[in-house]
Amino acid sequence: MLPEALVRYAVLSLALALAALTSACGSRIAPEQVLSAQGGAAGGAAAAGGDPLVPGADPGALGGTSGSVADGTTSSSGGTTGGAGSTGAGGSAGGPAGAAGEGDATGGARAGSCDGFENQTGITDDEIILANSSDVSGPVPGLFESARLGSAAYIAFFNSQSDICGRKLKMLELDSKTDSAADQAAYLRACAESFAAVGSVSIFDSGGARTTEECGLPDLRANILTNERYDCSTCFAAQALEPGVITDAAYQFYARQNKQATQSAAFLYLNLGGSPALARSFADTAESAGFGVKIYKGIESSEFNYAPFVQELKDEGITFVSFTGATQQAVRLADAMAQQGYKPDQFVVTQTQYGPEFAAQGGANVDGAMAPVPHPAFTGTNPQVALYTQWLQRVKPGASPTTFGLFAWSATRLFVEQAVALGGKLDRETLIESVRGVQKWTAGGLHSEMNVGGKQSFTCSTVVQLQRGEWRQISGDGYDCGKLVRTSVAR
Repeated sequence: MLPEALVRYAVLSLALALAALTSACGSRIAPEQVLSAQGGAAGGAAAAGGDPLVPGADPGALGGTSGSVADGTTSSSGGTTGGAGSTGAGGSAGGPAGAAGEGDATGGARAGSCDGFENQTGITDDEIILANSSDVSGPVPGLFESARLGSAAYIAFFNSQSDICGRKLKMLELDSKTDSAADQAAYLRACAESFAAVGSVSIFDSGGARTTEECGLPDLRANILTNERYDCSTCFAAQALEPGVITDAAYQFYARQNKQATQSAAFLYLNLGGSPALARSFADTAESAGFGVKIYKGIESSEFNYAPFVQELKDEGITFVSFTGATQQAVRLADAMAQQGYKPDQFVVTQTQYGPEFAAQGGANVDGAMAPVPHPAFTGTNPQVALYTQWLQRVKPGASPTTFGLFAWSATRLFVEQAVALGGKLDRETLIESVRGVQKWTAGGLHSEMNVGGKQSFTCSTVVQLQRGEWRQISGDGYDCGKLVRTSVAR
């Protein structure tokens, strides 16, 4: 058994998986272009054997503990509203104010006829049960609670104004506990008690992959972190990706911002779990974008003295530093750089650091850090992001929005749009087949375009920077888009 501290480091480093694919830019795509085309660590590789190589209204809306069912309802209106289920339904990717369907929980498209609608597993006369299995307990309590909250928020939003053929949504809250066996146990319950799963995020999501496929459960996840879950034919992710294949977008942006800095680059990583392979994929992509990578080095989880690593950066004249690791280690590196009076021209962290904790822990020493994310900044004016954060506060006042939660909201919306459009034809098989056709999903302009059905990596992203304690988008309006790079850690 690893000491508890090491387990915590391992789990947090694996959470970096979802940051991998969000490296931003080459060409720029405006919000209106996306509209006309139209949904602890994304993407990197996953290891064989299931270990990820990456990795106001009702405060009690979530209701019980793991395994409970909560409807998240804050208010109710009668009747069935039309829903969007067409391939790639969604709004603009910059989310201009007034984007189509921004306040419509069904996406604003036409509902299918409810004739022939039948009760089945997880569906009764009154409700449709949707499972969410995320890492909530375990070595890092609350690791992916934000994913559960994101799905709960959309369910509350939907139930406040609509239903699916007379049925409201309820959530079966399951806890994968940062454990492969727990993930499998959770999906055994999901198969037996729910119609579909939505918005789940688990470090060891391989555990329930076979169970999910064998029972035919539609699993519309926020993210997929292992090859086993990626290979599951009934599993899809709102933040879509092919393991080990990432966009060079952000690296093109960094080069445009300061090309000279990128000619002397270092890629440091926490030497645990999936961080080495994730950092390798970052370095490969950077090199393909013309970076001069001089250092690729791991830091042991037991190492608390980062001074020697900073000294090497200084000795080698490094001007671009990328760090792949948990927030605690990223802050430790920033502190060590500040103590030695060293400040690289560009300091890049990952999607995992995109949140208030990094700024709170690092203070002035992390100011200026950049990170790529595949959605507009939470501090911006995107109406779909605002809608997510508004309803997040209704299910848990004071909760911080996260990328994990945002994509859980997106996954739940994807279920709603497809289910409403299917109407009386809705069953597990027709839902899965419908989702396979979704190739340009933005959730109404909430995030960059995702090929959910094709399980292909996204190409467009934004870059945010920490400025005086607040993350702000610095890559301009809309998204920067680049080419996909098949890195050395891809299958």
